[in-house]
Amino acid sequence: MQGITEITGMVLKAEPINDYDRRVVLLTKERGKISAFARGARKQNSKLLAATNPFCFGVFKLYEGRTSYNVMEAEITNYFEGLREDYEGAFYGMYFLEVMDYYTRENNDEKEMLKLLYQSLRALMHEGLSNALVRYIFEMKAMAFNGEFPGMPKEGDWDESTRYTVNYIAESTVEKLYTFTVTPQVLAQLKTIADDYRCRYIDRPFKSLEIVEEL
Repeated sequence: MQGITEITGMVLKAEPINDYDRRVVLLTKERGKISAFARGARKQNSKLLAATNPFCFGVFKLYEGRTSYNVMEAEITNYFEGLREDYEGAFYGMYFLEVMDYYTRENNDEKEMLKLLYQSLRALMHEGLSNALVRYIFEMKAMAFNGEFPGMPKEGDWDESTRYTVNYIAESTVEKLYTFTVTPQVLAQLKTIADDYRCRYIDRPFKSLEIVEEL
């Protein structure tokens, strides 16, 4: 159906089209993941220049044509500027965007995934949380929302605190995920579990993760 529609979402990625345009991928509350064209967004005087960069979250006004969406206006409520100024945090954030691009689909109900992404990016800017812990929580919860997280491994010598943490991640709401810290030993065990499940259930590498693991 053709016409103007407003959606709430975040820019997962943006790529240049021609000399002045951009194609963006948005994770939205209303339509799941969608692609849209932003005409003239690369021009220096364009009102869409800043609003169509990765991490931008807000309300996007789209023209819905027969075969594509076009971004007409955007009211950004969070640019996540703190991540842009943090070299390590930015790469963790790009990894989260890449994971969401992998998992989400058009016309799916992706509200919880969008909420997870938003809260996880906020957690990366929290001085009291390590980026590594935020990453393992994010990975496990994303798998859980996608129906792939099997819970605590049945084999292995795991700390009781690790068992509690994994169960908490699987069962908690997104709003309560980033409310705790763990010991170095528990963090190491969370890494082992998250890495094993990611290799088992995700069938592709992530470029940004390769950089994260070198930081």
